[in-house]
Amino acid sequence: MALFAMSIAENLARIESGIATACQKSVRSRGAVKLVAVSKTKPNGMITEAVAAGQIDFGENKVQELITKSPAFPDGIQWHLIGHLQKNKIRKALPFCDLLHTLDSLELAGQVDRIAGELGITTKALVQVNISEDEAKFGFGENETAEALEKITNLPNLEIVGLMTIPVFDPDPENTRIHFANLRKLRDRLEQASGRKLPELSMGMSHDYEVAIEEGATLVRVGSSIFGERG
Repeated sequence: MALFAMSIAENLARIESGIATACQKSVRSRGAVKLVAVSKTKPNGMITEAVAAGQIDFGENKVQELITKSPAFPDGIQWHLIGHLQKNKIRKALPFCDLLHTLDSLELAGQVDRIAGELGITTKALVQVNISEDEAKFGFGENETAEALEKITNLPNLEIVGLMTIPVFDPDPENTRIHFANLRKLRDRLEQASGRKLPELSMGMSHDYEVAIEEGATLVRVGSSIFGERG
């Protein structure tokens, strides 16, 4: 059945089935994976439908959408900023952001840390890695990440909980598997070398989230398969 003919609750149920199957296939518990419903450009009414169906975590690309949508929903809803964070938007974004997925440079990390300190908060964040070396993507190169992480984890107002990546798009998820596997392997090496835990791996979207889960994703960012294509 076409997505537009299905309700948001039905779409969420279908995604849930896919997540459960991928977890079973990779011998992981269902609780090891969190679905982030990407609600960018979608109206509050659609988010309300998803909340009514039990969805808790939502991802926004733009700071303006994040700060206008977040206050309209209960405190228990978790908001993820999954788009590139411009430095002039940091102060506006941080109070509304439960998890920043896109810490993609040392300069940004330093400014987020400084502003978080001024606001009296600790910002939970993921370090963005350009694992597929796509010139169009933000993030640290694979060989840069260890040194960058060492510097970032010393910042007092940041809590680094893992890594995030957006690989080069390929319509065949199997062609993206290698990038997801490489991010997991990088995380494992970083944990072993530093002794710091990096439990979260944010990777996988509507067309490839099942493969991402099979390769270790703990956060999958799914939008169009839940809400339909952007209007």
